[in-house]
Amino acid sequence: MFRRYKLDFLTAVLVSVLAPYAVNVNAQADEDNVQPSVTAPLEPLRGGVSADQVFVEVLAHNDARTAALVDYSVLRTYEVADSKGKMRAEEVGRMEYHAPDKKAFVVTSEKGSGVIRRLALNPLIASEIEAAVGKQHHDSSITPANYDLQLIGEQQVGASHCIVAQAVPKHSNKYLFEGKIWIDDKDYAIIRIEGHPARKLSFWIERADFVREYQKIGRFWLPRRDETFVHVRLYGRKVLTIDHQDYVINDTRNKVALRGSPANLQCNSPN
Repeated sequence: MFRRYKLDFLTAVLVSVLAPYAVNVNAQADEDNVQPSVTAPLEPLRGGVSADQVFVEVLAHNDARTAALVDYSVLRTYEVADSKGKMRAEEVGRMEYHAPDKKAFVVTSEKGSGVIRRLALNPLIASEIEAAVGKQHHDSSITPANYDLQLIGEQQVGASHCIVAQAVPKHSNKYLFEGKIWIDDKDYAIIRIEGHPARKLSFWIERADFVREYQKIGRFWLPRRDETFVHVRLYGRKVLTIDHQDYVINDTRNKVALRGSPANLQCNSPN
C-alpha cells in the first residue's frame, strides 16, 4: 500500500510540474513513443514563401478566428497512464468558454487514483484557466517574439496540405518548446505541433516530449488530442493524455452553471 501511494504521489508531482507547459504549449513526442500519424513524404518548399510571410498570415488568421469565436464547450478526458498503458487516473468533464473572458470546467466522472487527480489533474485544469486570465500568465504563444521559424518543406497531413517549419525558441524557457509545426496552407492554422521543452524541467525528468493535434470544427481549428510523455529517472515513463471531443461552438443556448464548487473550476479568462 505504501509503495502504491508513493508511486501515485510521484506521478502526481511529475504531471503537476508539467501542467503549465502541457496546457499552454503541448508539443511533441518522439517516434519511439508514438505511432506516427504523419506518413506522407516531406516535399520541397515552394518558391516565394518566407517565414516572415507565414508568421504574418498565421497571426492574422488566428485573430480573425478568435474574434468570431463567441462561445464553445468541449468534452475533455484527462488520463494518466504508466509505461505499460495501465490507466492510473482519469477525469472527464466539460470545459465551457464564453467571450470575452470566462471559462469553467465541470467534472462529470472520475476514476483511478485520487492522489493523482487531486495533485495533478485538478491543478492542470485550473492552471489553464488561471494562466489565461493572467493570474499565472506565461507567454508561450507561437509568435515572432518567442520563436524563429525555419521553413523546411511541405507535407500532407490528413486532408490538409501543410507548410512544415522548425520552431526555434528565442528564450531558454520551460514554457517554450523546440520542435516542428505543421501549418495548413489555406487556413494558415497550426494543425499539429511536435517538440520538447526548451529547457530541462528538473533533475528527475530525463526527457519530456509532447504532441498536439488539431481538428477543424466549422471554420475553427481546435485541439483534438494532446499527449505528454515523461521519462522519469528511476521510475520509467508516464503518459498524460487529453482528448477533446463533442465540441459545441457559438451556441449560446449551451450553458454550464458557474458555481465554483470543487467539481466546477471557474475563472474569468480569455480563450
